[in-house]
Amino acid sequence: MLPRPIAWVSTRSAAGVDNLAPHSFFTVASAHPPVVSFTSVGTKDTLRNVRATGEFVVCLAGRALAEHVNATGTDHPPSTSEFDAAGLVREPSAAVAPPRVAGSPVALECRAAGEAAFGDSTVVFGQVVHVAVARAVLADDGLPDPALLDPVARLGRDQWTALGEVFSLRRVRLRR
Repeated sequence: MLPRPIAWVSTRSAAGVDNLAPHSFFTVASAHPPVVSFTSVGTKDTLRNVRATGEFVVCLAGRALAEHVNATGTDHPPSTSEFDAAGLVREPSAAVAPPRVAGSPVALECRAAGEAAFGDSTVVFGQVVHVAVARAVLADDGLPDPALLDPVARLGRDQWTALGEVFSLRRVRLRR
């Protein structure tokens, strides 16, 4: 029951329906080139849409959006947009067709970069082609501030968590 960050993944079906779903198996897969990954347990609309169009957006959600994130996890039919069902506003993406969630502090616009299947799960990789970050979550050094992001994470079952204590440790480097 460790916290898992949420990839709030937006896709658009070949028929033009905007899908939005939370995926709590999510991480960075590569720094150069920038690649992120999320896991689809089973073949859901998100996975079908990525396979059909090759694009998706990973939106991050702060605590204030947690109820909406949860609402988009409902098993709606493919013809229903979770944006509409959850009362969320779309925002146009800069480099891909699927929209971003207006109000999401960070959006990673991605093009599919492959997938790997393990049992009933599929890990989807996406090369990040555009990053949108709200100025309101940036620290004085220009980088995102975790406290301002206030990210929400899943623990399991119906349990969620928000950011707890944040502390710093300097990385130990060997002299050469």
